[in-house]
Amino acid sequence: MPDTLTADTVGPVDVAVIAFPGNQFNGDVAPALRDLQDKGTVRVLDLTFVRKDATGATTVVELADSGLTDAFEAVAGQDFDLLSEEDLLLVARDMPDSSSALVVVWENVWAARLAAAVRGSHGRVASLQRVPRETVAAAIEALDQEDAA
Repeated sequence: MPDTLTADTVGPVDVAVIAFPGNQFNGDVAPALRDLQDKGTVRVLDLTFVRKDATGATTVVELADSGLTDAFEAVAGQDFDLLSEEDLLLVARDMPDSSSALVVVWENVWAARLAAAVRGSHGRVASLQRVPRETVAAAIEALDQEDAA
């Protein structure tokens, strides 16, 4: 994967806040992220951990200081430092006490060509919505019930 970002070729970029109860990080999501990256689906641009203790005190933990370097180093690759301290404090503000989060910025490499074509056509994505998993599951269940009837 390229180790630079250019405005002309970058795909859509998302910030995912993956929340965990408690203040223990583990590397269990790293293989799934690495798989997405190895397949060219996403490119991880930044990755940081946020921890909030029982009193509400927030700690930002960089990968090198997390104790999870081995699990995540193949995923992190080139870190573009896109997340500011202010961004991470905003994430922490919405976290409950005694919780933690993995904050990942990724480029949707799979959509880069489409995004460039849209820009080249002077178009823009006017709306993009993520449908919650629970909504999709309920719709599938309703379809299954219709088929069974």
